[in-house]
Amino acid sequence: MPKAKTDLVIVESPSKAKTIGKYLGSDYQVKACMGHLRDLPKSTMGVDLENDFTPAYQPVKGKEDIINELKKCVKNSDKVYLATDPDREGEAISWHLQALLGLEEGKVNRVTFNEITKGVVTKAIQEPRAIDQDLVDAQQARRILDRIVGYQLSPLLWKKVRRGLSAGRVQSVATRLVVDREEEIRAFVPQEYWTIDVTLERVEKPGSFTARFYGDPKKRDLTDEAQVKEVLNSMEGVPFHVSSVKRTQKKRSPAPPFITSTLQQEASRKLGMTPKRTMAIAQQLYEGIEISGIGAVGLITYMRTDSLRISEEALAAAKDYILGRWGAAYYYGEPHRYKTKSAAQDAHEAIRPSDVRLDPDRVRADLNKDQFRLYKLIWDRFTASQMACAVYDNVAIESTCGKNVFRANHQSLRFAGFTALYEEGRDDEQEELQSPLPDLAEGEPLKRTGTKPEQHFTAPPARYTEATLVRAMEEQGVGRPSTYASIISTIQDRDYVIKKEKRLWPTPLGEVVTGLMKERFQGIIDVAFTAQMEQKLDQVEEGTLAWKSVLGEFYADFKEDMENAEAALDGVRLKVPDEETDEICEVCGRNMVIKNGRFGRFLACPGFPECTNTRAIVEHMPGRCPKCGSGMLKRKSKRGFAYYSCEKGVECGFMSWDVPTELDCPTCGQSLFKKSGRGAMKPFCINEACPDFLPEDKRGYRKKPAASVEAAEAEAAAEEAKAPAKKPAAKKPSAKKTTAKKTTAKKTTAKKTAAKKTAAAKKETK
Repeated sequence: MPKAKTDLVIVESPSKAKTIGKYLGSDYQVKACMGHLRDLPKSTMGVDLENDFTPAYQPVKGKEDIINELKKCVKNSDKVYLATDPDREGEAISWHLQALLGLEEGKVNRVTFNEITKGVVTKAIQEPRAIDQDLVDAQQARRILDRIVGYQLSPLLWKKVRRGLSAGRVQSVATRLVVDREEEIRAFVPQEYWTIDVTLERVEKPGSFTARFYGDPKKRDLTDEAQVKEVLNSMEGVPFHVSSVKRTQKKRSPAPPFITSTLQQEASRKLGMTPKRTMAIAQQLYEGIEISGIGAVGLITYMRTDSLRISEEALAAAKDYILGRWGAAYYYGEPHRYKTKSAAQDAHEAIRPSDVRLDPDRVRADLNKDQFRLYKLIWDRFTASQMACAVYDNVAIESTCGKNVFRANHQSLRFAGFTALYEEGRDDEQEELQSPLPDLAEGEPLKRTGTKPEQHFTAPPARYTEATLVRAMEEQGVGRPSTYASIISTIQDRDYVIKKEKRLWPTPLGEVVTGLMKERFQGIIDVAFTAQMEQKLDQVEEGTLAWKSVLGEFYADFKEDMENAEAALDGVRLKVPDEETDEICEVCGRNMVIKNGRFGRFLACPGFPECTNTRAIVEHMPGRCPKCGSGMLKRKSKRGFAYYSCEKGVECGFMSWDVPTELDCPTCGQSLFKKSGRGAMKPFCINEACPDFLPEDKRGYRKKPAASVEAAEAEAAAEEAKAPAKKPAAKKPSAKKTTAKKTTAKKTTAKKTAAKKTAAAKKETK
C-alpha cells in the first residue's frame, strides 16, 4: 500500500522545526531550510545596474543537499507551508523558496507565528495567506542598496587606504556616530563650577542634615572661587532657619514591555550581553525549549519588533497572575496599554512571555544560564509593566541664611508597586543617595556645624556603550530592529571600532575611513539621509513606493560621487597612523604599536623590517599570582586562546586558564579564581595546600581531548616565553644585528622553557 502523502512545513532552523513538528503531529512533515537558499552571488555584483537593477539570484553554494532534500519532500507532499520568520527577511526567504522549489504561485501557503505555542501554530496553519510582495520588495531594495555600496565602495578603500577593507551603507553611519563622539570629547573644554554644602543641626531637638547652596535667592551658578568666597563671607555671623518645608507624594509608572532596541540595551546594562548575543539567545527562546511536564514550547514572542502593542489575551493573563501572586494592590487597576511611536512599523506585538504563568522559577531547570537570565529579564519587564505604580514620599527643605538659600531633598519609598519585581537600568551615573531628613518645621532655627566648598569641572560626553549606541541609532532612525545587532558586531569585526572598558572607541582606521567618507560620500555617511532611506524602505513595505525607483534615485547620486572620488584621489593613498603604546620592544627599545592580524589586534615593533618583534596585547587583571604574589595579566595566544599569567613572565612561570578575581580565599588568603566563560561564575581556590582547594576536574569545564589541551598549553607556554616581564628600555642595536639576535633569543628561551618543563616532570614523577 503506497505511503500517504503528508503536508510539508518549511521553517528556518532545526529547533523551530522540532517544536512545530510536535504541535502539528504525524500529518505534517516539518523541515528546516537553514536560512537563505538563494541569494546574490558572492564573487560578482550580481545586479544589472544598466537594466533596471535586475538581480541575478542563484542557489547558495554549500546548500545543495538541503535544496535537493526539500525538492524531494515537495514531490511527496499535498501542500507546502512556508513558515519562515514574520519579517522582511523571512518573507524574502519564503519567496526564494517558492522560486527555488518550483512552487506554483497561486498554491503557496505562507504562515507566520508571532509566538510558537500550540494554539498559535495550529491556528496559523488553518489560515494561510499569499506571500506579501511588498515585504519582499523592501528586503530586495535593502539588499541591493547594500550590495551596490559594498561592491563599489570597498574596492576604492582597498586602493586608497588598505587592502581587505569593506564599506557598508548603514555600518558607515554607525561608525561615524562613534567617531563624531570621539571628536566631541577631544574638542571639549571643561568648565569650572563650584558647590557649597553646609551641615546644619537642629537647635532645640536632636538631628542634622546636609544642604546645598541654591541661590541668593534666585538660582545662581558659582563659576569661580571668588564667587564662592563672596557667598561664604555673606554667611559669616548670620543664623540659619528653615524657610520652607514641602511634603509631596510622587508616583512612578512602570517601563513598557521590551521592543528589540530596549531589550538589547537592558541586556547590555544588566546582563553584560552584546546585542548579537542577546538576539541569538532570544531566538532560542522564541523557537522553542523542552520544558519538563509540557514539552517543546516557544517561551517568548517574536523578538524583532518596534511595537508596544500587547494582545488582549496576554493582558488578561498578566492581570490574573498579578492578582493571584501579589494581590489587588499591586495591579495597575486596568490593562496598561502603551502607545507605539508613530514611526514604528507595528507589525508584531512587544516582546513578552508567550505564557506568563511560566514564571522564571518554573522553567529554570530546563534553561541554560544565559537563557534563564534573558527569559527572566523579559518576563519581569512584561509582568512589571502591568503592575501598580510605585509611590514615593518626597521632602524638600529650604534653609535660609540672610539672602542665601540652601536646599535639601529626600525621597523614600511608600509603596513598592512594580519595583517589587523590576526596575529599569540606567546608562548614566546614579544620583547620590540622600540621608533621611529630620521632621523640620517652617521657621525652625538651625546651627551651621560644617561648610564644604568644592571645585568641579564639567565632564565631556561619555563614549558610547553598545546599549547607548543602539539607543542613538534608534532615536536618529539609523537601521531597524532586525539590524542593530549585526551593525554593531560588523563595525567591531572590521576594526573600525573597538570595545575597551565596556565603551566603544574608534580605531585610527575607523577615523581615516570615516574622514574619507565625509569628504567624498556625504550622502552615504549622513545620518539624516540614512534615516530618510529607512523611511523610503518602510514606504516600499507599505506598498506606497516602487522599490526600483528608490534604487534609481540613490544610484544616480552615488555613481556621480564615485566618479568624483576616483578622479580626486587619483595617485593618492591615505595613511592610517599607527596606534602607539607605552609597551617597549625588548629587542630594540622602540615604543610598540598596535597592528591588526588574522586573530585580532597585537603589538608589533614599528622598526619593521629591521626588527620583526611582535607580542600579544596584555590586559591587567585583579588578583595576585599564587606563586610569587605579583600582578596578573590576561594574554592571548596567536590562535586567540585567552589565558592568565604572572606579570613576571618566564621568571615566575605561572599561567592558568582560570580567571583571577579580586576576592581572597577566607582560609589561605590567596586570590580566588573562577571558571572562564560568560556570566557570573562562582569563585574557587586553586591553592592545593588549602582545605578549600577545588580540583580542576570539578571546576565545570567540558572534558577536551588530551592532545588539544597539551597543544593549547604548549602554545601558551611559547607565548609566555616570548613575552617576558617588563625591563628598562634597551639601547637600540644596529639594524643588521637585530633580526639575528631576536632569532637566537627565541631559540634559547624555547630550549630553556622545554628543559625546565622536562626537569619539573621528572621531579614530579620521582
